[in-house]
Amino acid sequence: MKKETAILFIVIAFLVGFIAGATVAILKGTKGVEKVATVQKPQMALPQAPPPGSDPTPDPAELNLKIQSLKDIIKKDPKNLPALVELGNLYFDSRQPKEAIEAYSQYLSVKPDNADVRTDMGIMYRALGDFNRAIEEFQKAAQSDPKHINSRYNIGIVLLHDKQDVKGAIKAWEEYLKVDTNSERANRLRAQLDRMKQMADKMPPQKPPAAK
Repeated sequence: MKKETAILFIVIAFLVGFIAGATVAILKGTKGVEKVATVQKPQMALPQAPPPGSDPTPDPAELNLKIQSLKDIIKKDPKNLPALVELGNLYFDSRQPKEAIEAYSQYLSVKPDNADVRTDMGIMYRALGDFNRAIEEFQKAAQSDPKHINSRYNIGIVLLHDKQDVKGAIKAWEEYLKVDTNSERANRLRAQLDRMKQMADKMPPQKPPAAK
């Protein structure tokens, strides 16, 4: 490993650890704006790992029953938005990203400007390891709703934690702070950005990949 690469990894690891308390969670977008018949999705941050002693998935039999019920509704009415977002949420919470993306995509084909649903779809792309597509969906969500804070926050998460782009994350979070000015999360993040900038200035420049 080259010395510059080793330094880069060390700095990024330090930064990730330093700001973990404020940025460990990526934020769901859905607020439950579509009233659904069977299940309501809680507003919460999606942690990197479930809390000790918690069950991250519902009872499989109950889950399958709910999913099949929603599929039956959608089969009869493919543009039933409450059922589509509900189905996507069930797949989201049971960690089935491909299926969640399919349901969210069908929803967004009818209602493309729903920033909450698009943010949730971006999280599912991140779960699949498609970080560029995740950022793209978060950016679309932010464009469709200029005051949407979770999509902007999540851009910084993916840039820092997944793409190791510290300067990109700083820029994304500066944009986020223009929208979220007074929340507890914003205040914590604002207090840490100066330290992040100092560390970023010490990082060696990244060299472009060698041509094949």
